[in-house]
Amino acid sequence: NPQNIAWLGRGDPATHYLGWVFFRNLSWSFPLGLNPSYGLELCNAVIFSDSNPLLALIFKPFATLLPEPFQYFGLWLLMCFVLQSWFAWKLMGVVTDNVTLRLLGAALFLFNPVMILRMGVHMSLAGHFLILAALYLNLRPHIGKHYLAWGTLLAISALVHAYLLVMVALIWIADLLARTIEQQLIPRKSIVELVSLLFVTGFCCWQAGYFTVEGDGLGSFGFGLFRANALTYFDPAGWSYVLNDMPGVPGDGDGIAFPGLGVMLLTVCAFLHILSGNSNFIVVMRKRLILLLVLFGLMVFALSNKIGVGPYEFDYWLPESVISMASIFRASGRMVWPVMYATIFAVIFLTVRGYKPRAAIMLLAIALVIQVSDTRAGWVNIRSLLMASPSTTWKTPLVDPFWQSAASRYQKVRWVSPQNLSAHWMTLSDFAGRYHLATDAVYLGRVSAVAQGGAQRSADMAVASGKYDVDSLYLLDQQSFLQAAVSLDRNADMLAKIDGFYVLAPGWKQSSEGPAINLADP
Repeated sequence: NPQNIAWLGRGDPATHYLGWVFFRNLSWSFPLGLNPSYGLELCNAVIFSDSNPLLALIFKPFATLLPEPFQYFGLWLLMCFVLQSWFAWKLMGVVTDNVTLRLLGAALFLFNPVMILRMGVHMSLAGHFLILAALYLNLRPHIGKHYLAWGTLLAISALVHAYLLVMVALIWIADLLARTIEQQLIPRKSIVELVSLLFVTGFCCWQAGYFTVEGDGLGSFGFGLFRANALTYFDPAGWSYVLNDMPGVPGDGDGIAFPGLGVMLLTVCAFLHILSGNSNFIVVMRKRLILLLVLFGLMVFALSNKIGVGPYEFDYWLPESVISMASIFRASGRMVWPVMYATIFAVIFLTVRGYKPRAAIMLLAIALVIQVSDTRAGWVNIRSLLMASPSTTWKTPLVDPFWQSAASRYQKVRWVSPQNLSAHWMTLSDFAGRYHLATDAVYLGRVSAVAQGGAQRSADMAVASGKYDVDSLYLLDQQSFLQAAVSLDRNADMLAKIDGFYVLAPGWKQSSEGPAINLADP
C-alpha cells in the first residue's frame, strides 16, 4: 500500500521516506538529485537521506498525480525479492541446466539473513540483487555487448547506494581485467570500456548528488569500528534457533555475513567433496584468480585494521590519512557481502557438481527446508517490524492550532542550534514535510562539518542579536531559549512554549495570525 507510512516511522526508514517527501515537491534542478529543502545549509541531495535516488527520480515527474502521502519503499522491497530470485536463478544457470536444482539453489539465495535484515533498517541496502547480478556477469560465459550490461548495472547501482556501487564496480573491474588477459578484449577496447563506463558511473553519481558534501563530511571516523568479525560466517547473530550466537566485539553488526543453517549444511557437504579429491576445485579457482583477488581485498577491507576474532581484537597500524580516506566507507563490514555470496555460490556449485543429480536435489531440498525454518528466528522479527497497523500519518506531539497557522506564514522550520540528527528531527521534519516547508531539522548520512559549523554560527548570531529570518519558524533548545529571551523584540516576535517545544516566531505579533491564538510568552 503506497499510502501506508506507519512502518516507516522510525530511525533510518523515517529519513529515507522524509527525503522523498521534500524532494517530490521541489522544482527540478541540476544536478537532478539536489534536495535543499531537506537540510537547508546542512545538505542538499537526495542520496544523503538514502531515499533511493533511482526510484525518487522515476516517481518525481508524477509527483502532482500521486496521492499524499505516497511511498515507494514497499515496492522497492518487493523488487528486491523478485530480482534476488531472478539473478539467483541466472547465477544457478552457470552451474546447471537442471530446473529443479536451479530453483532450489535460487531459493537458498532468497532466504538470506543479511538481505532481509537490511529491509528493517537501510532499505536501499537490501538491493543485494545488484551483487548477484555482478557475480553473474563476471561468471557467465562471455557474450557480445558485455559493456552494455555492465554499464546499466553500474548506473543503477550508483543511483541506489554508494556501498553497492563499490562492490559492483570492483567485480566489473575484475571481469574487465580477466577478459583483457584472456584476450577476449584487445587493450584498446578495454580502455574504451573502462573510460566510458567510469564516465557513465560518475555522471550518475553527480546527478544523484554524491558530490554536494565537501570532503571533510564524507569520512572522518568509523573505519575499524563498523567492521566484520573474522568469524562472521559462522555467527548466526540471532538468525538461528539451533546455533548459539558467538561472542563478538562492538561494531560487528554491520559486517554480519551468516548465510543460514541450510547453507552451512551444504558447506559441510561441499567440504567433503573437496576432500574426496575429485572436485577440481583448485583448477576452477585458478580460472577466476582476479575475481578471487578482488574478493580477498574486499574481505581485508571489511575486517579493517582492527580485526575482531570472536571476542578478541587485534589491530595493526595504518596512517591517519589512509584511515580518514577509508572512513568514507566507514561501515567497512558491509564489504563482506560479495564474499559471502561468492562463498554460497561456490558451496552450491561444489554440491551440484560433486553429487549425482538425485542426491544433489535431495541435499538442496533438505538444506532449503532447514534454511527457511531456522532463519525464521530472524526474519519473523523483521516481518513483525514492517507489518505495522496501516496509517497515512505518524503520531505527533504538535497538536496545538498554532502549528497550522504558522505553516501558512513561514517557509522554513529551523532548529537552534542546527546539527545533523538533532533531538526532535523526525517530529519537525514530519511537520515541515506535511506543509511543504523547508527544514534543517534532519537526519542525513553525511553532513559537511564546514557547512554545519557555518549554520551554527549563523544561528548563534541570530539568537544573540535578536534578528531572525522573517520567513523561518525557530524551535530552540533550552539554552538557546534562555539566550533568546534576553534579546527578544517583544513588540514583534513571539517566544513561547507550545506542546513542549520552545518556539520563536519572528514578526508573529505583527501578523494577523498572532491575536487569533491565545499564547502566553514564557
